[in-house]
This record gives sequence, structure tokens and C-alpha cells, in this order.
Amino acid sequence: MSIPAVTHELIDALRTELRGAVIDREHPEYHGARSVWNGLIDRHPAVIARCVDTQDVVAAVNVARKYRPPLTIRGGGHQVAGSAVSDGGMVIDLSAMRGVEVDPERRTARAGGGATWGDVDRATQPFGLATPGGEVSTTGVGGFTLGGGMGLTMRAHGLACDNLRSIEVVTADGQVRTAGGGEHADLFWAARGGGRGIGVVTAFEFDLHALGPDVAAATVFYPYEDARRVLRAWRDYAPTAPESVTPQAILWSVPPDPAIPEALHGKKTVVCLGLFAGPAPEADGVLAPLRDLGTPLFDASGTMAYLDLQSSVDELLPAGERYFMKSHGTNELSDEAIKTLLQWDAYRPTPQTLTAIRTLGGAIERVGVDESAFPHRSDRFNVSIDACWSRPADDAKVVAWARGAWDALTPYASGGVYVNFAGLEDEDGASRDSVYRGSRDRLTEVRNAYDPTGLFEFASRRP
Repeated sequence: MSIPAVTHELIDALRTELRGAVIDREHPEYHGARSVWNGLIDRHPAVIARCVDTQDVVAAVNVARKYRPPLTIRGGGHQVAGSAVSDGGMVIDLSAMRGVEVDPERRTARAGGGATWGDVDRATQPFGLATPGGEVSTTGVGGFTLGGGMGLTMRAHGLACDNLRSIEVVTADGQVRTAGGGEHADLFWAARGGGRGIGVVTAFEFDLHALGPDVAAATVFYPYEDARRVLRAWRDYAPTAPESVTPQAILWSVPPDPAIPEALHGKKTVVCLGLFAGPAPEADGVLAPLRDLGTPLFDASGTMAYLDLQSSVDELLPAGERYFMKSHGTNELSDEAIKTLLQWDAYRPTPQTLTAIRTLGGAIERVGVDESAFPHRSDRFNVSIDACWSRPADDAKVVAWARGAWDALTPYASGGVYVNFAGLEDEDGASRDSVYRGSRDRLTEVRNAYDPTGLFEFASRRP
């Protein structure tokens, strides 16, 4: 299908209709506005419609429907594949819509489509409440939730999308719809894990849970030479852990944290961690197994502010660095899979690069397979290869390593790829079948029902 280019008439129409800024290539804010978290993404849209409220979004959608440009949607701008921007296209930018309203009595929060998880946590924590969110506070609420949303409390409370009560969405006809609570059930189903392409979600309403302001967490650095034994012990423990813990194991390097002895900084390590999703004083016995998988290099476990925990790796994964992330779901972590992980990790291309293994199950698995579009509920683990680097000259080498590691792990995988960690556009092995699995056909039906002319087809193309 041929997609018209952005025209001067389109840009003039946006300037007439929007209260927010209309940023073209001559605008002084253009280069900042086109940038996203992943510095590997370097795209030049023709125009960015920075909406200040839902009516601005309606106006932008109506202009786009008239002129039919290549259309993308930017929420927090954190999506690794950079789907928020395209060369020569139009961006509906929600980054100014970051407000969060909390109702502590109903235990709900309503977040704007451009909000980050830091925005949500700062609003909910004064009430000792939280909802499962991203593990980096600068992660956008929108893309994270629409793709499913894996976080540190997901075995206790489910994915981010499982905690949605409703969404406000502007569909392709320019109508504002509320999905949830019995309204537009098909649209609400698709919003819970179906990724992009259903419209522009301008607000998310979440259920909240008692957590914080102080929480207990285990963070234990084990010697890399013990990696195989530690990973086997972690694998045997993790699926049996209480649902109040979501165990993770990470092959990484010791960060330059002042709280960690300087002599350990930069050493390759296995990090085993978990947050206790309950009152901090009750955590010791629950978290003890994560601290007893071997002889630690350093044990950073303890009680801390939930806000501090949620932002603790922000400085290690800053905006503007280069990122490539690709994942597998798996039903087991066999000895051969662990051996393969370590064989590839031996050639890890940069100290910042990591492989994270997250434990699923618990509340995630109790949601029925047909209740939401998220299709990976039966997986026991998610293995995410997160390549991180700084120099453009290293792009080909680092991405090739990450793809090679992913390919090597394919024989041990379940066949599912998490949409938020699916590589770059047109990625081999990240087809719609592997990303959406059994939800694919129904998602297509929902998208066609609300967008019969394919206004958002470009935004949902990958995948």
C-alpha cells in the first residue's frame, strides 16, 4: 500500500487545530522532540504533533485521517524498537500528557498517555500504594502496558495490563471511547497485551495495591566462576517461590555503585534478586533462598524506599545510549540452556550488556487465556538478551552478538516472543505469529473493526 508523504497542507491543518506545539524540521525543538530513549534510533519524522489533552489528540487523528501520512504514536518514548518515530512520517506525541490522579479510597490511579512509571510511582507512594510497573522509572506507561508489562511484583499482582480497569482511547474515526467496565469489551481485551494499532490511548486507569513506601528486596551478587551452579540452583528455586516474590537472575557486570566495594566494580557476576510484595518486616524468611544460592561476592539486600528501588538502575540505562533487546519465552531452563547462555555470555560485547531471566507464573498464569490479548501466560520464564553500548562503531558487532545468542537459545524456547523485547523492525524470528500467538486473528478482527481503513496500520506494522 502506498502511503502519502506529509504535506505542507497537513502541517498547516495541525497548526490550525491543535493547542499544543506542532514541530516540523525547522522548529528549534525538533531534534529533541524526534529523539527517543534508544540512541540507536535516529529517525527524522516530517512533523510531530505534541498534544496537550485528549481534544488535541482527536484533532490530530482527524487531520491524519484526511491526509493519510505514515502515522506513529509516542507515549514515553522508551520502546526499544523505536516504533514511536519514523522517517518522513507524522508523530502523535503524548509526552506532555503526564498527569496522574490517585483515588486512595478506591485504590485506583489514572495516568495520562505520556506518563512514565516514575510519574505513577511518585503519585501513588505517598498513600503506600503501587501497581506493577516498569523496572526503569523512565519507562513509558503506554507502550509498557499495552504490550503486557512485566515488573517486579507480577507474580503477586499480575502484569501491568492485568491491573487495567479501563482505558480512554481515540479511535481512527476520531471518537473518544472508554474501554473497560463492560464497555467496548473487545477493545479492552486488545489493549491488555495486544501492543499497538488500536488507536491512541490517552489515559490508563489502574488498580493499586498496598506496597511501600519502604520495601524489602534481595539483591545478591554471586561470583561469575560459580555461574553454572548458581543458575541451576536459582532455576530449581524460582518457580517454587512464594507468589509474593518474582525472582530474577541476571548475567551482568558489577555496577560502579558507591555502596559496593570498588574492587568489585566491573567484574562479571550473576545477580539474583527479588522484591517482597508485602510488609517489609515479614520478608526475611521469604527472601532468604535468594541469598543462599552460593557464597556471595556482595549482598546488597535490605529495606529501601520503593521509589528508590524503582529508579535504582536508571543511571545504568540512560537515555541516548544504544540498546537492542530480544527475548524468548521458555517452559524450562534446562542444563543445556544454561550451558548455552554461559557460552554466549563469555563473549558478551560490552560490560553494560546483560541477560535477564524473569520468573512468570503466579497471578499471571491465573488470568484465562482468552481474557486478554497477552498470549504468553503459560511460559515459566522469560529470557531477555539486553545489549547496551555507547559507540556507533560497535553497532554491527553488538547487534550480531545479541541475535546470535537469541538464535542459539531458540531450541530451548517455547516459541513466544514478548512484544516489548522483540528486537528491531522487520526482525527475523519476531513474526506476528510468535509475538501474538493465539491472539493474532482476534487482534486483527478488533483492529479492523475500529480502524477499517488502516489509519494506524503503519503504527502496528511491527509486529
